[in-house]
Amino acid sequence: MQERVGVYICHCGSNIAGTVNVEKVTEEANGMENVVVARDYKYMCSDPGQNLIKQDIAEHKLTRVVVAACSPRMHEPTFRKAVQQGGLNGFLLEMANIREHCSWVSTNYDAATKKAAALTRAAVKRVVFHEPIEQREMPVNRTTLVVGGGIAGIQAALQIGGAGYPVVLVEKEPSIGGHMAQFDKTFPTMDCAACILTPKMVNADQDPNITLMTHSEVVEVDGFVGNYKIKIKKKPRYVKEDVCTGCNDCVEVCVYKNKIPSEFDAGLGKRSAIYIPFPQAVPLKAIVDADKCLMLTKGKCKQPCVTACQREAIDFEQKEEIVEIEAGAIILATGHDMFDPSIAPQWGFGIYDNVITSMQFERMTNASGPTQGKIVLKDGTKPKRVAVLHCIGSRDEKYHKHCSRVCCMSSVKFSHLAKEKLPEAEVYDLYMDMRTFGKQYEEFYNRVQDEGVTFIRGKGAEVTNIEGQLTVRVEDTLLGVYREIPVDMVILNSALIPRKDSDRVSQIFNISRGESGFFLESHIKLDPVKTTTEGVYIAGTCQSPKDIPDTVAQGSAAAAEAMAAIATGKVKISPIIAMLNQDICSGCKSCLNMCRYNAITFDEDKKVAYINEAVCKGCGTCATTCPSGAIAISHFTKEQIFAQIEGVCGL
Repeated sequence: MQERVGVYICHCGSNIAGTVNVEKVTEEANGMENVVVARDYKYMCSDPGQNLIKQDIAEHKLTRVVVAACSPRMHEPTFRKAVQQGGLNGFLLEMANIREHCSWVSTNYDAATKKAAALTRAAVKRVVFHEPIEQREMPVNRTTLVVGGGIAGIQAALQIGGAGYPVVLVEKEPSIGGHMAQFDKTFPTMDCAACILTPKMVNADQDPNITLMTHSEVVEVDGFVGNYKIKIKKKPRYVKEDVCTGCNDCVEVCVYKNKIPSEFDAGLGKRSAIYIPFPQAVPLKAIVDADKCLMLTKGKCKQPCVTACQREAIDFEQKEEIVEIEAGAIILATGHDMFDPSIAPQWGFGIYDNVITSMQFERMTNASGPTQGKIVLKDGTKPKRVAVLHCIGSRDEKYHKHCSRVCCMSSVKFSHLAKEKLPEAEVYDLYMDMRTFGKQYEEFYNRVQDEGVTFIRGKGAEVTNIEGQLTVRVEDTLLGVYREIPVDMVILNSALIPRKDSDRVSQIFNISRGESGFFLESHIKLDPVKTTTEGVYIAGTCQSPKDIPDTVAQGSAAAAEAMAAIATGKVKISPIIAMLNQDICSGCKSCLNMCRYNAITFDEDKKVAYINEAVCKGCGTCATTCPSGAIAISHFTKEQIFAQIEGVCGL
């Protein structure tokens, strides 16, 4: 029976029609083999546009449908659904992308029209060979794995746990809390960071649906959406978590007491070899630094910590262990790193005393920090002149091109805190552009301007020492002059950059990274927390720099996406997968190493490859490398591809 094809050309407003002669393409389509009806419409994805397709399927007894419009990535599901509602199998549809492939890449009206007609003809040729196929359904594990215990991960875990679904929250550090736990105040309301974060941390620990795994990291992920199998490396604390009460007795007697730079205090404070990360840590348990502890590094120590611990919680025999779990969805909230200004000597960090980073200033102004909230120089005196430098390492061709987005407002916050704690001091805020995009941000900026802070439009180019005086050099772009500003303290507001292990993490979870190195979302506007790997979502600053409100919102969004996937108890799997003909498989194993999804195994008894259909993503890599031609991709058969090529070539 000859197929009856309907063709529908979309104007997409002027997106397509502005460059492509849609009426001419429609006229040509009407004359193509097997085409019984061809129409154009202003917005084919709209309800009236879809209704045209449904009506024609019934009236013209169509057996195949071609839509020439925009990217199938966005709209193929829409038109498949319309075709199904018209009474056909949804995979008897073919799309021609005449927006991205024609109108958006050409300014030549005739050439774009000719190409659009060729792509439409190729789709018509191809769709004749389409076969009806059905999506499959698989059961879903209702557990969600959340990786990262910062505010984004905590928010996501609380949302999912609160809805009654089990969550495993994995944090690499000994405590959850992330960077926010180190902050003093949060802009623009100047809330105490610990006061708003600590209750969430405690709730995450106490929620019966949340299993907290700190000092742990994911090392392997296998499986597919709804049915992931995860291996988690749980590193030894050398302290029994179920026995330790966080009393601090062991910390007080450690032979390395107050001798090791504290990571939490950004190196300004000191800690012991056995320590509790910070007073509000969750869990509030001691941990032994395996790289510093005399007992673990040299085997020689009087072990005063063991003697001091009345509950006998310290256990130097603890070993690393691998914990295996299963989960239906995964949320990555692994956060960010801060740019290290020591690699950029022009800013003087590590060269001159009293040139400090933004995180060091956060800890210095914190009441529980190393200086009990006092802003002081290295010699203990108060600075009389303070400079805050924006964009250290960001918006910089030499280091990182991206904007860190929060630096403007955090710098304004630093200027406010400096002026608040040192009313007599001169405070200079050196900025390139002032970006106050959030709610109440502009009002906060105006408030700080009124407090007497001197704002200078220009990037702090160099920090140097002139005759014993710390000096900042800057081009004041408003006055059009170069200035040298003598100061006592310089605060370098460093860029938010991707974590140094982000490449390894992206490989473990099989997700992509963008040009700047942050994890890549499925669609920057419409799917900002989804990734191209189904069932894996991203939240917080691992996706891009963002402030706390946006991070919290994205944590909730990722939780909602994960719950949408697990709530139904089943997930639909694409039927576009690799199919292996074992009768002609030579057993060469070429396909095994080519599959990035680990969907192919080798049957040693039959000496042939085996494809796990649930894991296969239908990428086609295996089919192109199979020397015996034993592998084919459903919906991308040779007949379909060759027909499409003939159509493009006008054969």
